[in-house]
Amino acid sequence: MTQTAAVPPPLIAILRGVTPAEIIPIAGALLDAGIKYIEVPLNSPNALESISQLVAEFGQQALCGAGTVTRLDEARAVRATGARLLVSPNIEPEVIRYGVSEGMSVFPGFFSPTEAFAAIAAGAKTLKLFPSGDLGPGYIRNLRAVLPLDVQIFAVGGINLQNMEEFWHAGACGFGIGGDLYRPGDSAEKVGDHALQYIESIQQLSTSKQ
Repeated sequence: MTQTAAVPPPLIAILRGVTPAEIIPIAGALLDAGIKYIEVPLNSPNALESISQLVAEFGQQALCGAGTVTRLDEARAVRATGARLLVSPNIEPEVIRYGVSEGMSVFPGFFSPTEAFAAIAAGAKTLKLFPSGDLGPGYIRNLRAVLPLDVQIFAVGGINLQNMEEFWHAGACGFGIGGDLYRPGDSAEKVGDHALQYIESIQQLSTSKQ
């Protein structure tokens, strides 16, 4: 995902644990800060309701959808809300193929080169390396040597303001940020402040890569 003025920063906000009562103010704070990719994991309370609200309110301004999507029936339920973002912690080819066929942005989670190539064979163009923090930036650097150049890697799991730069220069094209951005009970103001820090950091990294 090449950074240009017309392309949103490659940051996915992972709102694990968010509730329908919180989703609109939290998402609004993220959008105000500049984050345009918003994920509600399906193991959050009443996740589909939150996603429906998110899509209705911000679907024209942001790429909204679900995370922790592991089955085809879940993917279909997410799509029925109007969501366009489908994020998984694993490689499930039928989920990937369904999301691609529906024109959704699909981010399947992988751990090994074997899983990465299985996801690519199913149609994925952007992969989610999880848990990136445990594997380290050197792992991405080695993967980049063998994966197709047009396949992007988002680093997810254990990513924070302190280690983003290492992963970026190792070949990560973007990041999914969870607990360091939002934790259940956080106020919209607090989330917005965290989001601004991430936006500032990714903009600096993008400039350094040009």
